[in-house]
Amino acid sequence: MFVLESYPAAVVFCIITMLCWGSWANTQKLAGRSWRFELFYWDYVIGVLLTALILAFTMGSMGDKGRPFLEDLAQAQWPAQGWALLGGVVFNAANILLVAAIALAGMAVAFPVGIGLALIVGMIVNYINQPTGDPILLFSGMTLVAVAIVLDALAYRRLPSQKESGGGAKGLILSILCGLLMGTFYLCVARSMAEDPIALEPGKLSPYTAMVFFSLGVLLSNFVFNTLLMRFPVAGQPVAFADYFRGSPRDHLWGIVGGMIWGVGMTMSIIAAGKAGFAISYGLGQGATLVAALWGVFVWREFREAPPGTSRLLAAMFAAFLVGLTTIILSR
Repeated sequence: MFVLESYPAAVVFCIITMLCWGSWANTQKLAGRSWRFELFYWDYVIGVLLTALILAFTMGSMGDKGRPFLEDLAQAQWPAQGWALLGGVVFNAANILLVAAIALAGMAVAFPVGIGLALIVGMIVNYINQPTGDPILLFSGMTLVAVAIVLDALAYRRLPSQKESGGGAKGLILSILCGLLMGTFYLCVARSMAEDPIALEPGKLSPYTAMVFFSLGVLLSNFVFNTLLMRFPVAGQPVAFADYFRGSPRDHLWGIVGGMIWGVGMTMSIIAAGKAGFAISYGLGQGATLVAALWGVFVWREFREAPPGTSRLLAAMFAAFLVGLTTIILSR
């Protein structure tokens, strides 16, 4: 299977993760206003699983290092499989909350608050599990990310539309719940994987096999989480399963593409963890918050109605994120 053998290469993979995780949600907007996010999400989880399988049978089966995918799958033991499946279930619960928060509050808010909080929680629990990197630099970077979250929330509260309705408060609450859950799923996946990607421990999973089991956890749990959300939506009327089959090919395509973009990012992240460590790999990947905020502010113009002075808060937010992510890189 393909493995990374240097820290600079791992950083490049983490940057790819950051771009993928920060950009996939654009597909939700491109699917159209009439296509409910609950329906979009079914195609999204299919896209995640397709990506996991494609990469497992290509990158996960090439080269002479580690174990090829099918061989790794045959020797995998239940504790490792269970951790990866659990990671998919926890992630799916968190990500459905994130998608709901995007629908209510927009990308420029849901990502910095939800994923920024997930970065803080995730870095702490993954560092405790596998201490890697200078803790002073690592947690200094994390603190700057926390500052960026607060600045974004302050900018968001200045929007006239959020002062007039309760949707903004609901979006923020969903983002916070998302962050608390999202910060723990990566640890589950880490516990399923072998520590050395070349000399793989018996019973443990390679990154590619872990991603397949993770994706199965996402798909299976979606029949519970998304079904409940369709019947008891956070906004609008309940959605029927029949509505899914009324979608256009374009609607379904954007959902699958969104899932595939996220799946590429996740696979790159856990491949990079072999050299960067899980705390740094997860922390850099969650720089997606900065990428998503850039999309939300400059492409979708979600703050165009904000009063004067808001741009200074947003500029300070971007600066805090950028310096914080740079500090995290330097911690190794």
